[in-house]
Amino acid sequence: MRIPLRVRPAAPRPGLGAAATAVLALLAAAPATPAAADSRESVTVDPTGRITPDGTITLTGTYRCVGGTGPVFLSTSVHQSDPSVRHGIGGSRAVCDGQEHRFANTGRPRDRVLTAGPAHVEATLMELRPQGVLPLPVLHAVHRQDVTLAKS
Repeated sequence: MRIPLRVRPAAPRPGLGAAATAVLALLAAAPATPAAADSRESVTVDPTGRITPDGTITLTGTYRCVGGTGPVFLSTSVHQSDPSVRHGIGGSRAVCDGQEHRFANTGRPRDRVLTAGPAHVEATLMELRPQGVLPLPVLHAVHRQDVTLAKS
């Protein structure tokens, strides 16, 4: 015997429509193209990262960025077998003076699923640019590459 399933429509939420409109307005105000079009901006990752016995990973490389009206951060993430599961590996504040700088981001994934061997890294240089009430993310540079996590 089948029991019919009845679904009642959700009750209207007056604040939800206003919130959705605000989010859409913010997205519309965001730059359509990344700021990374400036050839003076870049981020690189060294071909070898380090992994300690407790699972702590250190990724290093270089970056260069220019200008910026808000704080700029360099974040890194890594994955091994499943590309849909990325692990954030630290983050650092970037200095956007047009000069090349070294970075070293360190972090330990909560579930210790990463091991020594091949991995794929993404490094992102992003600014939080003041835009009205909320800061909006502006991409300066992104770099993806295969690396080797070596035991240290």
